[in-house]
Amino acid sequence: MANTPSNMIELGTKAPFFELPNPSQSNELQTLDELKGEKGTLVIFMCNHCPFVLHVIDKLAELYEDYQEKGIEFIAINANDSEKYPADSPSKMAEFQVERKFEFPYLFDESQAIAKAYDAACTPDFFFFDEKLDLVYRGQMDDSRPGNQKEITGEDLIIAFENLLAGEPQEEMQRPSMGCGIKWK
Repeated sequence: MANTPSNMIELGTKAPFFELPNPSQSNELQTLDELKGEKGTLVIFMCNHCPFVLHVIDKLAELYEDYQEKGIEFIAINANDSEKYPADSPSKMAEFQVERKFEFPYLFDESQAIAKAYDAACTPDFFFFDEKLDLVYRGQMDDSRPGNQKEITGEDLIIAFENLLAGEPQEEMQRPSMGCGIKWK
C-alpha cells in the first residue's frame, strides 16, 4: 500500500470536460455537463480495491446523502488499468456500487485521458468545483487514513462544501489527499 499524495493543481482551474460510460447504467455515456451539481461538483478519482477508498467509501456515501439535496453533486471516476487490476473492471464497479450502497455516478475512464486531464494521482483524489466549474478545493477528505486510528469525519470536504454554500472564501491551507497511486497503463 504505497502512499501517493495528490498533485494539488491550481485553484481556479476549470473542470476538464468528460464523457464516460457508467457501468451501473448499462455503460450509458454521461457527461460532466449532465451530471454537475447546481451549486458545486465533487469529482472523485477512486477504484474498488484500494484500502484508502475502502476506508472512506461509507462516509462518502453519507456525505452525498447530506449534500446532494443542497445542490452538490458527486461524480466518481475509476481510471485504473482494469486489465492488470481486474478487481477494478467495469462489471466489478457496478457490483462495488451495489455492495457499498452509494448513489452517486461511478464512471469508467478506460483510456485514462480524464485522469490525466485532472492531473489525478491517487485513489481517492478529490476535486471540488463551484457552479461555474472553477476549482475551489482539492485535497484530502479528512486526516483519517487506514490504520492511523483517526475518526473518519469528512471534515475537510464538509468545510469546503459549507464555505461554498455560504458564499464564504475557502480555507487557504488545503492538505493533499493520500492514497494508492492510480494504476497507469
